[in-house]
Amino acid sequence: MKIRKELWFGFALMAMIVAAALFMLISVERIERGHIGLLMLSLVVVAIMLGFPTAFTLMGMGMIFTWLAYDRDTQRTLDLMVQSAFKVMSNDVLISIPLFVFMGYLVERANLIEKLFRSIHLALARVPGALGVATLVTCAVFATATGIVGAVVTLMGLLALPAMLRSGYSVQLSAGTITAGGCLGILIPPSVLLIVYGATAGVSVVQLYAGAFFPGIMLAGLYIIYVILVAKIKPSMAPPLSAADRFVPLPALTQRITAPTGERHAVAGLLAALKGPRNQDVPTGYLLRQLGIVALPLVVFVFFSLFMYRTVTAPVIEDAPPAELVRSGDTGTSAPAPAGGLAEPPGADGVKEPPGADGVKEPPAADGVKEPPGTDGVKEPPGAEGVKEPPGAEAVKEPPGAAEAVREPPGAEAVKEPPGASAAPAPAGTGTTAAPAAARDAPRGFWISFGVGAAALAVFYALLSFARLEIFKMLLTSFFPLMILIMAVLGSIVFGLATPTEAAAVGALGGFLLAIAYRQLTLEVVKESVFLTAKTSAMVCWLFVGSAIFSAAFALLGGQELVERWVLSMNLSKTEFLILSQVIIFILGWPLEWTEIIVIFMPIFIPLLDNFGVDPLFFGLLVALNLQTAFLSPPVAMSAFYLKGVSPPHVTLNQIFLGMLPFMGIQIIAIVLLYIWPQIGLWLPQVLYGR
Repeated sequence: MKIRKELWFGFALMAMIVAAALFMLISVERIERGHIGLLMLSLVVVAIMLGFPTAFTLMGMGMIFTWLAYDRDTQRTLDLMVQSAFKVMSNDVLISIPLFVFMGYLVERANLIEKLFRSIHLALARVPGALGVATLVTCAVFATATGIVGAVVTLMGLLALPAMLRSGYSVQLSAGTITAGGCLGILIPPSVLLIVYGATAGVSVVQLYAGAFFPGIMLAGLYIIYVILVAKIKPSMAPPLSAADRFVPLPALTQRITAPTGERHAVAGLLAALKGPRNQDVPTGYLLRQLGIVALPLVVFVFFSLFMYRTVTAPVIEDAPPAELVRSGDTGTSAPAPAGGLAEPPGADGVKEPPGADGVKEPPAADGVKEPPGTDGVKEPPGAEGVKEPPGAEAVKEPPGAAEAVREPPGAEAVKEPPGASAAPAPAGTGTTAAPAAARDAPRGFWISFGVGAAALAVFYALLSFARLEIFKMLLTSFFPLMILIMAVLGSIVFGLATPTEAAAVGALGGFLLAIAYRQLTLEVVKESVFLTAKTSAMVCWLFVGSAIFSAAFALLGGQELVERWVLSMNLSKTEFLILSQVIIFILGWPLEWTEIIVIFMPIFIPLLDNFGVDPLFFGLLVALNLQTAFLSPPVAMSAFYLKGVSPPHVTLNQIFLGMLPFMGIQIIAIVLLYIWPQIGLWLPQVLYGR
């Protein structure tokens, strides 16, 4: 009965779309080609909702309507199809998609998520709603490493949902937390959605990644705040963990250290066992290894602080103008000119081509006086007489700077006077001289960050018990490897060290190394990862081809022009246009997936941005935040169906939908915050790339 209700909802939505298209055709005075394009768009949406493959639906509709637009000319229709497909598939950015997907599948099959969830929920055991918060953090980290929504929701449904239900969490909160957290990979880089949007809208994927970083963290933070508030206001929905759930078993050798004295502080206990009489038969090597793990945060903090201090206090070396420019008289400064001129004698060229040379060769020197021989300096000073007389020839032969003296008469005296010209020659092989600069003082921000880090480190060591040491060791083997992989991939992209494709290749290699380190890399794992990567990549590539053909047909029919005229006739402001576009995308997220919205509707929205002064990068961030509704809004909330497939029988689909509704509201709040303060998304691209 429930499925029938959902089907009725879908059929009703399709009927509304068809009715709107027919009403448009009936109500207009004259049917234009653009109206045929809008009819094609509505038919595509209905066909996709009926279950037809998106890519082939786009290609089929595009070719049929192109054939009609070309007056049934098959040759021109096939030419347009081939050109559109070739243009899309020659985009180098798309190469990064299979590499990122392959990295995600390898990380997924390394079985890190169980260790990751266990270590994070133990580390956050005393936080209200600890299991919900740990679920969101695990989803954010794992979704960032994989970017595969279905895999994250499915694995967390198998792992976190039973644990949350056993601890007394409500079904709605548990389901909403897992589905919302699993969708974070859509927004947080490295996101395939951002690659697809960048290729569709012509926006730099690197800048999109930098811009989506803080909005993704903001959205995850809003989710966590909501779970904590629910746990504080309604403890029955998210009760605290019991003592048994918070218990951390200690290794046998560690128990020998704590047994005689009951010492629970890790640093004091290890030092006491190392220097005192050890009758507990604890090997010295074990103690040293534990102390090494304890000292690891301090070593990392000191190394990072020294590196940042040297970076922020390094002197700024200002380069002088190139010597070639100074010799040619392109700069107005005379101080660096002698250094460059004397170090590399430019006068060789000046002897061959200077004004005096022509004057010596040609007997009628008077003509040389009347007409300038190539320099302005011959007109004004009486240097032309020097060209006639023999001493002028000697002047040409003597100093190499004479050519410059002829061009700029005062420069000759300047070359003779300052002694610094010979004392500061330019380095060989370079055209610039570096001005000396003193070391800078460290800015206040560095000292504030250093103080906060030192305080956090002091708190860490003050509270480091043996149980927390075991949790820290679990994090070292689950959380930090993933974070290192993520930061290596994202850092190399954002800071310009590698292109997205190169960084994706490094990420795929990192996935291999993680699978090897955790002894999960088998031939079967590689075969499954390659097969799923090929399947996903082929789907995305076919979508791009179908989108290109459909967009070409839509533009050929004049649909884009008709939409643009209609939108501009409404006299919308920038704010009204953004609200209208986001509402349309939000509604489209009900029946369609994000891939279909990007490839079908973004080519319609993007040309309108210039008319309203909207930055395509900022619009892309709003769309990325909004498109998570495609996985959280019924009736096509794919994450709900992923979770339903692995949840216990008593968890119904309606309960999952109800649990997702508060998180959809949080997404709307995040969109509003990003619009009010666009620097949340634009600050990092402006700092890194000067947008």
